[in-house]
Amino acid sequence: MSVLPTRHRTVTVRGHEIAYREAGPADAPALLLLHGFPTSSHMFRDLIPLLAGSYRLIAPDHLGFGRSAAPSAADADYTFAELASLTAEFTETIGLDRYALYVQDYGAPIGLRHALAHPERITAIITQNGNAYEEGLGAEAWAPVLALIADRTPATEAPVRAIRSLDGIRWQYETGVPAEYRELLSPDAWHHDATLMAREGQDDIQLTLIADYGSNLALYPAFQEYFRTSRVPLLAVWGEGDQIFVPAGAEAFRRDLPDAEIHLLPTGHFALETHAPAIASLIDDFLARRVVKGE
Repeated sequence: MSVLPTRHRTVTVRGHEIAYREAGPADAPALLLLHGFPTSSHMFRDLIPLLAGSYRLIAPDHLGFGRSAAPSAADADYTFAELASLTAEFTETIGLDRYALYVQDYGAPIGLRHALAHPERITAIITQNGNAYEEGLGAEAWAPVLALIADRTPATEAPVRAIRSLDGIRWQYETGVPAEYRELLSPDAWHHDATLMAREGQDDIQLTLIADYGSNLALYPAFQEYFRTSRVPLLAVWGEGDQIFVPAGAEAFRRDLPDAEIHLLPTGHFALETHAPAIASLIDDFLARRVVKGE
């Protein structure tokens, strides 16, 4: 069986070099893959080859992440509004005009802001532990983040800073993953993320962005109204052991989208690390049924 190669490319958007992975036929239905914190398009390394035979897959690294430019927090606007706007301009720059969204963690508010601004571009949404409801926020994991959002001080920064340490990142990968799947987790993944998170300037970049997360919470009602009015086809594939975005967040999509398809998988926050083949199969089936081929 032939495997289509993944190409690693860059493009300049508003003076910033944005790195991205691309695979699949140029004329196939497109899927825009938006990663979360603290990773990059690297999180899609196993998924992309599984879908590239049928879809055009585009996975950018957000500004400040992965191989994309990471100007200092003093020299760039690290807000979710800006990352969503950059994502829109990125798609325009590479000539992408209709696509499904795959969103995870940070990718969810970035992608949903983009959908609010450009609903005509979105054919479907696949959300993998990408939240849009208050009940999806794990209380213990979110307590230090909410404290930072409420009042950014050295005291509230300290516990949030620990989230992007090697131990903090490893916790995100391992927590909620049953013992029988633990050996499928590659330590390379959290070491890769931790190395990039340790680069000069990342402390201010990531604290600034996390402190802005409250702006996403304020948009939850708008996201939910978008679901109700657009009736966008939505597939939730969710690691049920996730303590950051808990399963109630997945189930909540049915409140606004009764036809949403919800699948809880026996894994954690980074579900692709253990269940990429299962997720690829669910995506292929969903898009084949719910999105017209050739979009």
